Amino acid sequence: MDAQEWEERYRAQDRLFSGNPNGVLVTEAGALEPGRALDVGCGEGGDALWLADRGWRVTAVDIAPTALRRGAALDPGGRVTWTEADLNTSRPAAGAFDLVSVQYFPLRREAGDAALHGLLDAVAPGGLLLYVGHEVSEVPAGSGFRPEDYYHPADVAARLGPQWTILADETRPRTAPAPPGTHHRHDTVLLARFTPASAATS
Repeated sequence: MDAQEWEERYRAQDRLFSGNPNGVLVTEAGALEPGRALDVGCGEGGDALWLADRGWRVTAVDIAPTALRRGAALDPGGRVTWTEADLNTSRPAAGAFDLVSVQYFPLRREAGDAALHGLLDAVAPGGLLLYVGHEVSEVPAGSGFRPEDYYHPADVAARLGPQWTILADETRPRTAPAPPGTHHRHDTVLLARFTPASAATS
């Protein structure tokens, strides 16, 4: 889906998502020391606001203005930086985030992996990448979604170099019911820490 399609999807409903934070994020980030976080494909802001409530300085990025306006309306204090951007063409600041959270974000595969490298480069030394997707085998046939066109956590794990420490690369049962009309029972999860030599020896 392109920007216009996402925008139309949000406009068609008063709220597209539940507003609750994603379960894997809660599990993996609940005990982390807060720092700077990038919420990739933030939607209406459930994850971003949950992180902000825990003291994180959050940059929330989405392609759909309506989604961002809804998130900002729930954030009257302006704790989150709500940013409209297409991460296929616009790169986040390099080395700027202690946590880069990618929750079910449909990042399309491309030659050279430029957009993916942009996300990896955004992780600060010692920071974490949390990349979560749906179990591919549970995508129903005929849905129109071609899993092979997109990056999945295992694909990302295979592209990480020696400066990364993989903490989890696995399939897990979902901690919350799947969205209505879907059949997702499991999540695929990559959690990795960026540990360049300079950070490891400092």
